[in-house]
Amino acid sequence: MTRKKNPAPAELPEVSVSDDGEVRHLHLGTPWIQGSMRIAEPFAIELEYVQRMMAWLLFVPPESVSKRNAMQLGLGAGAITKFCHKALRMRTTAVELNPHVVGVCRAWFKLPPDGPRLGVVLADAAEYIRRPELAGTVDALAVDLYDHEAAAPVLDSAEFYADCRALLTDDGCLTVNLFGRASSYDRSLAQMTEAFGEQALWAFKPTREGNTVVLAQRTPSRPKRTELQARAEHIQARWDLPATKWLRVFKPVAA
Repeated sequence: MTRKKNPAPAELPEVSVSDDGEVRHLHLGTPWIQGSMRIAEPFAIELEYVQRMMAWLLFVPPESVSKRNAMQLGLGAGAITKFCHKALRMRTTAVELNPHVVGVCRAWFKLPPDGPRLGVVLADAAEYIRRPELAGTVDALAVDLYDHEAAAPVLDSAEFYADCRALLTDDGCLTVNLFGRASSYDRSLAQMTEAFGEQALWAFKPTREGNTVVLAQRTPSRPKRTELQARAEHIQARWDLPATKWLRVFKPVAA
């Protein structure tokens, strides 16, 4: 959970955990699920929309993945950070405002300690990503920034998305979870279009729960269907993500 401005500690929502013996969930003071982990597979990605945020893998050579840099804005239950660090073997940074979220992820969601390839930064995401030394260094940027009400993205302006674009390498990708009313999605897509251009955007159909993942490329491309299919099959076989199914519900925004 990240806000535009640093709130006083008392304003940060309470962090709680629930589980049914198989899947553990993180909450921020409400019943809304802010992240999940299958207890028997703590480094796998449990939620369908979070799996879809790995769709950037379709646009890069598989052999290059472990040499790349990942960043997650809004830690949630740490699923993306853990997967990029453990499964993909990437250098990974997570940016989170609420220290209690980090503590709960370490205690209950198997988030590893910081090390040479993993760092968790306590900071306001909007401010952190404007650091000049980060420009052009991130290959896979995942944005899942919701407050405890989960009504609309907390950071959702064209300026914010332009800052995200500036972080990316030439073939880097941004993936964003958009959840909320249709009008919220349309507004978010318009802001991303202003920052990236319509040709750079790809989108999934919504999940059953209403999450729509949008991908934005730093440099727009249109891989051939055969290339995407081959990449999807490799992703599925190597990292156990349902990538071949993605291609049925993942299309360029500009036809």
